[in-house]
Amino acid sequence: MDRLGPDEFSGFELADYEESIQSAITASLKGSGGDLMPYFSEQRNPGVKAKVLSAIPSVELRDGELMGCTTVRLKEPLNDVEMKALQEYLRGQFSDGWGEGFERWEIYTEDGTLYVHFWNEDSFSFEAVPVQATEPTKEPPVPKRPKMKLAGMDGNIFFILGKASQLLKRSGQPEQAKEMADRVYRSGDYGKALSIISEYVETELSVKPPVRSKKERGDAR
Repeated sequence: MDRLGPDEFSGFELADYEESIQSAITASLKGSGGDLMPYFSEQRNPGVKAKVLSAIPSVELRDGELMGCTTVRLKEPLNDVEMKALQEYLRGQFSDGWGEGFERWEIYTEDGTLYVHFWNEDSFSFEAVPVQATEPTKEPPVPKRPKMKLAGMDGNIFFILGKASQLLKRSGQPEQAKEMADRVYRSGDYGKALSIISEYVETELSVKPPVRSKKERGDAR
């Protein structure tokens, strides 16, 4: 039986393997934090060395086609000479440097083994696309503590813990209930255990936030 040669795929056909290829890229650059710039010599162009913080290769889907990309973080904009020097450096990395080694990287998929080439002399080109700064992630709202009165309750700490856990679970906080129970079991002290429970549910022992004056709240007189 004749041995079949390898198939060549277009960027559209490789779209289904985006995650596998990206994982391989990350693994291949693990020693440098995914960054190609540590290998850029200052003698080559001091401006590029000073202004470019990182250059991280990846793949990205554009209109259904998987393309090679490099995310470049800058301290300040590059002039034309510096941009040309950076592009020449990246061209060398993809053709003879990192890219040459990555071509031999075996990427295992359900359909077989892929070998990905970033370099193609006929089609290799640069298109600079500015990346918009992402908005800062907003902190999730702090869940409201359910209220529980300790007065008149059975003094058994496990009974109190059980009631507090039920309240937290009913208010959609099962993870907090588990965390509270773990801390109580490790506390080894009744008073400490009550204090821990009072951090998760509002009891007579809970620390209440200080009341602000009308002036601090901005209330009108």
